Amino acid sequence: MDIYCIGEMVIDFIPGHEPMSYIYSAGGAPANVAIELSRNGYEAAMCCAVGEDTFGKFIHRTLKENRVQIIKPERISHATTTMAFVSLQDGERSFTFARKPGADRYIDEADVREADIAQSRIVHAGSCSLSVSPAAEATRKALRLGREHHLLTSFDVNYRDVMWDRPAACVSAVESLLSYVDMVKMSEEEVTMFVTEERDLPTWMKRQGIHLLVETLGAAGARAFWKDIIIEAPSHPAKPVDTTAAGDAFWGAFLSSLLDQGLGKAEDLSQEMIQQALAYGNASGWLCVQTKGAISALPDRSQIVASLENLNG
Repeated sequence: MDIYCIGEMVIDFIPGHEPMSYIYSAGGAPANVAIELSRNGYEAAMCCAVGEDTFGKFIHRTLKENRVQIIKPERISHATTTMAFVSLQDGERSFTFARKPGADRYIDEADVREADIAQSRIVHAGSCSLSVSPAAEATRKALRLGREHHLLTSFDVNYRDVMWDRPAACVSAVESLLSYVDMVKMSEEEVTMFVTEERDLPTWMKRQGIHLLVETLGAAGARAFWKDIIIEAPSHPAKPVDTTAAGDAFWGAFLSSLLDQGLGKAEDLSQEMIQQALAYGNASGWLCVQTKGAISALPDRSQIVASLENLNG
């Protein structure tokens, strides 16, 4: 298995081309990243639990259609899947949240098996949910086991997780997960939650043991913070829109590129590897943005390569 993903299930409704028309997105950074890795030719597995509702069934069908192994296949009959309604207004995001009893409450530590982790090359997590959630404990266990087995561990911070409870408490919960993480993806807004005037980025990363932080799909495109170097991704001729699936497409392609380059451990990272992965990820995110981040827009390897070739002339 190339990548083991775990996380809360979120459904995004992203407006289609017709009024009141919505396009399903698979939901949640881990699910989208698993699909992206699978589309790029890697074996992916997803540890999840979803409600026995329309949206939960859609998630399972989408994962299976994209050849993602589902580690916890049971659906919960008395739970419904967490939802987020997303709209784009003049190119900007607007969110309305409807947090139902989340199926993330039904993932617990017992669902994370060490044998599954040991067979993987990367452990990726996201949407750690609330600090009181069993899903957060399961996520922490998966990342910890990944570290113990010397695997590359990555985490996609989701600012939604800070919105459900007191911000300080949720930031603290996310930081407790980051102590097991080599690489982190954040948007510009999310960076400001963890890095303040009193807590600069290099100090914060060192304290958390993070090797690489990537800031994605802001107005200036993607940037990586690695050691004392800032690495810029080549920009595309369109301002990216930071939709959920586009950010996940970026990270999935970024991790795919590192696997393509034979990365084994975080300490093997080089500036050249990061630069190539940024270009690959940025092309993937940009492609996804063109169709407003729908799950059907998560690109495969051939689309990403063609986009890079067009960009480079």
